Amino acid sequence: MMVGDQSAPAAGGDVVLSLHGVTKEYPTTPPVRALRGVDFAVTQGELVGVVGPSGSGKSTLLHIMGTLDRPTAGEVTVAGYNINDLSDKDLSALRSRHIGFVFQQFHLLSGYTALDNVADGLLYTGLNVGTRRDLAERALLRVGLGHRLSHVATKLSGGERQRVAVARALVGTPSIVLADEPTGNLDSKNSDAIVELIRQINDEGVTFVVITHNREIAEAFPRTAGLRDGRIEYDSGVRP
Repeated sequence: MMVGDQSAPAAGGDVVLSLHGVTKEYPTTPPVRALRGVDFAVTQGELVGVVGPSGSGKSTLLHIMGTLDRPTAGEVTVAGYNINDLSDKDLSALRSRHIGFVFQQFHLLSGYTALDNVADGLLYTGLNVGTRRDLAERALLRVGLGHRLSHVATKLSGGERQRVAVARALVGTPSIVLADEPTGNLDSKNSDAIVELIRQINDEGVTFVVITHNREIAEAFPRTAGLRDGRIEYDSGVRP
């Protein structure tokens, strides 16, 4: 099953991400069950905060949602594609075309400029260098960093580096952006600014799921889901 290009609409209506009965078990001694029958869905245009304490399964959930790992049992669908039906090669194509990632540690190349760090997010799309850089500039303008295009990552503040990371996640126009503790390395002022930036970008139609241990941040978003002991404990977007 080949993954279509990123302009193809998500199959199955406006559900961008769906997990049904997802379990993840690690074959340690004794086995560790990190996720226990998770049901979770995100529709196009939503902004969801997923909150949970350490050990609740947040990282495992992120890896499953981002197709960085496969579930032990259950079904995961991203942009209309059931990941159980995809080869590893097609799964990589799905990630590159439909999922944007923002990480706590930024993961920027220190010797590269902001522009080149963002342009690298399009490295495997087949676009030429000029087009990649043009799209990267637009993405940086979108996050308020038009004045920092030529600054290397090491010369940027923590808040600016996270904005570069957000721009890199957006540059390929993914179906969904997954943000893992995006404020975890920032002071309160920059944390508030990144939360507001995510809200603004969501207002433009970008679908976001933000994973965090900070309940205050999660509850700043329109929908909040709580994760504990590998299960969704509550979800403000789902009626009882």
